[in-house]
Amino acid sequence: MEAKVLKRTCLLPPPLPTHPAVLARLPVLPFPSSSKPKYSSLSVLRRSMSKDEPLIDGLPKEYYDDEWQARQREKTKELHRRRQEEDEEEERKVQEYREIAMRLQGYPEEDLKKARRLVSSFIIAAEEVEEKIEEAAERGELTELVLMVIWNRLDLARRDEEKDAIRSLDLLYRRVETEILKREATPAMRLLNDLLNMHDEFGDEGWLKECKKLMVDTFPREDPFSILVPAGFDIDKHQGPLRPPLEDDDTLLRVDFVREVDALLQEVRHELSEAQDVHGFDPESVASRLKQQEKKQTIRQVEALLDLAINLKW
Repeated sequence: MEAKVLKRTCLLPPPLPTHPAVLARLPVLPFPSSSKPKYSSLSVLRRSMSKDEPLIDGLPKEYYDDEWQARQREKTKELHRRRQEEDEEEERKVQEYREIAMRLQGYPEEDLKKARRLVSSFIIAAEEVEEKIEEAAERGELTELVLMVIWNRLDLARRDEEKDAIRSLDLLYRRVETEILKREATPAMRLLNDLLNMHDEFGDEGWLKECKKLMVDTFPREDPFSILVPAGFDIDKHQGPLRPPLEDDDTLLRVDFVREVDALLQEVRHELSEAQDVHGFDPESVASRLKQQEKKQTIRQVEALLDLAINLKW
């Protein structure tokens, strides 16, 4: 029995040396071609990961996906681009607001305060705004500065896209501008304005009849008898004043009315011909087209009044 145990022990191979010097002398055998690893260590690590198990605590598994990282870099670039565009847009708006505020710097501070208070009173007057404007015109408070204050508020409302404020301020600006022009206009232009305002009360035919009556009452007669004989003298009874009345500066002759209205028409037609047609359906384009249509309609009305004045008969 002892001989058999000794025989089996002698058949075991000797243990490998563990000393470093001895290990260094051992040759490193390459992997045989049939036993080479088919995958890298990282690939093996990825393939060995489960879908729900992250590689490192706190990092999602998509972090190790090259395509996912490329998409994230594109998203980051897009966010930076949008942020830059927003910053540029904000800077542009600030610059525009600064330019709007700079328009009124050349006016006296006291006059600017009065103009702002007057405009504020127009805005809160609501239905009584017409009376407020006429009262301010009679006091001589409607000036170019008042128009500039209204225009600045209108410009700010357009920048902020406040539709109700834009509509109200635009009407207020045109109404104040009309009143200023009316006060500074010549007798011919004042008469033309009155004739145009009468159109809302009558139809086209009735309007022309009323305009003819007003022209007959406004223009002095141009027949030879009215020139030789002063007004109020009765030729049959030979009674009445022989001395002609002193010439009134506000007397409007038909020839002066025709001349001024014709010059106005030529100027407006020239401006309208140079204006470019606006296309599109955004609010500004629609408003521009409506204004052009309104101008064309007013031009046709002025042309009808000019023709009526030229062919007027008493």
